[in-house]
Amino acid sequence: MKSTVPCLQKGDLVGVVALSSLVEPEKLGEAVAFLDELGLRYIVGDTIHAKHEYLAGSDEIRLADFHEMVKNPEVKAIFCVKGGYGSARIADKIDYALIEENPKIFWGFSDVTYLHCAINEYANMVTFHGPMLMSANKMDDLSKKMFLQLFSPMEIQYTEAISPLTTIAGGITRGEMIGGNLYRLVSTLGTKFEVRTEGRILLIEDVNETIPVIDSMLQHLKQARKFEQLAGVVIGSFTQTGSDEEALHSLMKEYFTDLGIPVVAGFKFGHETTNIAIPLGTEAILDAQEKVLKILPGVHV
Repeated sequence: MKSTVPCLQKGDLVGVVALSSLVEPEKLGEAVAFLDELGLRYIVGDTIHAKHEYLAGSDEIRLADFHEMVKNPEVKAIFCVKGGYGSARIADKIDYALIEENPKIFWGFSDVTYLHCAINEYANMVTFHGPMLMSANKMDDLSKKMFLQLFSPMEIQYTEAISPLTTIAGGITRGEMIGGNLYRLVSTLGTKFEVRTEGRILLIEDVNETIPVIDSMLQHLKQARKFEQLAGVVIGSFTQTGSDEEALHSLMKEYFTDLGIPVVAGFKFGHETTNIAIPLGTEAILDAQEKVLKILPGVHV
């Protein structure tokens, strides 16, 4: 398992950055207002106001902004405010030893999946798959409540009390939680940041991808032999596919029913109003019979 990171306390200073697409700074108010609600102080990175074509500043600016937040001993957490595209462009230039020497909360999802894979492996550190701060006004109360896991160690238990779940394949398993956005996971293949799935529970989610495209991406992972030693699969939100849930579940059954591992769909992880934040790199138990996912805390006191 990866190393957990120190928890937050009220009044702590956190960093706000954009490591991917261009930000509209006028919308930052919603993000920082939410940090105020959490009782946190914040500093805004250079990337929030930077612009380079469609990116939040050049690769050099985004890399430097991230490194500055990592190095600053006062900054206890780094929140990415927006996804889109761009994090992969800086992944091979990041100083992972620096991250390992300065462990702190790193939070985001979608495009940030690429950096979750990189930091989990090369800094041996837990990271957090959770909603971007720019969408604070669209988060429901439960999604906002999940930020509280950063203030004290708490085991996350996801049951049908949160959302209806569908067992794609039965069984019970234990393993390290990894994954995130399906498109970004596929884009790691053939790189030094290639997602490692052996003995792990894989989370997948996506938005604006049709069933044939999702099929293509799953086929890519299958032919890259990423399903052969999986411990289990957690299927998050696949929104705006242009098809119904039945078509998605039918596709998932084609890929996962013969693997002999538990697979459950319907988790609210991803591009939806309910986006439950979870740590990646900690141990989890997936029980497909009882439809329960338990995840160990990502922080320590």
